[in-house]
Amino acid sequence: MRTLIHDAETVAILDESVREIRGGFVAFRDGVITEVGEPGAEPEGPFDETVDASGMVLLPGLVNTHHHFSHTLTRAWPGAADAELFDWLKTLYPVWERIDREGVHTAALTAMAELMLSGCTLTSDHHYLFSAACTDPIDAAIEAAGEIGIRFHAGRGSMCLSEKDGGLPPDTVVQDEKTILDDSVRMVEKYHDPSAGSMLRVALAPCSPFSVTESLMIETARLAESYDVKLHTHLAETVDEEEYCIEKFGVRPLDYLERTGWLTGRTWLAHGIHFDRGEIARLGGARCGIAHCPQSNMRLASGIAATVDLHAAGVPLGLGVDGSASNDGSSLSAEVRQALLLGRIRYGAARLGTDEVLRWATRGGAEVLGRDDTGRIAPGRRADIALFSLDDIAFSGAGDPLAAIVLCGPARVHTLFIEGRCVVRSGRLLTVDLPRLLERHRAASRRLGRT
Repeated sequence: MRTLIHDAETVAILDESVREIRGGFVAFRDGVITEVGEPGAEPEGPFDETVDASGMVLLPGLVNTHHHFSHTLTRAWPGAADAELFDWLKTLYPVWERIDREGVHTAALTAMAELMLSGCTLTSDHHYLFSAACTDPIDAAIEAAGEIGIRFHAGRGSMCLSEKDGGLPPDTVVQDEKTILDDSVRMVEKYHDPSAGSMLRVALAPCSPFSVTESLMIETARLAESYDVKLHTHLAETVDEEEYCIEKFGVRPLDYLERTGWLTGRTWLAHGIHFDRGEIARLGGARCGIAHCPQSNMRLASGIAATVDLHAAGVPLGLGVDGSASNDGSSLSAEVRQALLLGRIRYGAARLGTDEVLRWATRGGAEVLGRDDTGRIAPGRRADIALFSLDDIAFSGAGDPLAAIVLCGPARVHTLFIEGRCVVRSGRLLTVDLPRLLERHRAASRRLGRT
């Protein structure tokens, strides 16, 4: 397939030397971008498809570096809506325990659909809760990703430290270390595809310091190195977590991470809020990535991440929507806007521009996930492309199209290509029946009950 997108209001390049191409075009063939250029320099046809992008902003597809798909079933849950992290988790563990396989699959499809409609082409998910109701939730999410057509990094999460062992989760949602490690091997060997343009990769992702043992962290790091896959966990999200690590392990969270062999470029961390200046420098030196989740951090009153300082120190930085019960949504374009606004509370407007947060949402996220084949509009990169129309009332009167996508949103995508395949056209998902999916999703949520 050979495709040409032409006459875009602007094509976002966001390199140090080139910000955008006004009226530009992008051509791609068989899922790979072949040419990008100025108006009037379009390549000769024939093309299998041409797209008139007049009045649209063309961006690299957005990248979501942290999520919990199943949480879409428990948005704004009674008893959790006004809680901070530890109480929020304790309220929801028993609810998540009841989610069956159909619920997991439906929740994953819904989360991915919402992401795609916000312009996302590559997402990760961190599923760490296993119960009698669903013993293979990550397999269910992988099946959903194949159906809807999104590029997916599946995190094989885990919890093995329950309340009786001094952890936070109840006994009924944890697994023993051998089960976790054996299934981690199974997941990687069955699903992980390291090739360029891969639609599916696997990361190993123990949940957090307060829900797994130190030995599991160490063995998981060794396993990830042997299979050359990424590592992911929550770290430095709250002051409570910091106090827990000092009491339980005798060190601060980052020291614990280093002690277990995780302070490397193989790792990316969700949240990463409570780091001091020296720790930020250590993260940058190790090239350890951060998934910045501003809306969740605000929703749970966890704190404000030092994003500008992290980036300046050389830390790969991307954005994540986090779970839809701590956000409570899965719109990545909304996360872009919030990252800008929250960052300016800490740093001021002059130190954090709209272009920078767009980089975090695209090339930054790709770097965090270890991808050098997507996240940018350039020849040789995968054709993961988001088109946002400026016709909506929210953009009326906007002077700078790229800044408008950040400041005037959150924006809904008009047209979305993943690996060169059109999956959203005129704001409508082409790969799933969204009304029917939402009926299933609401029914699955109702089955969990509300108190």
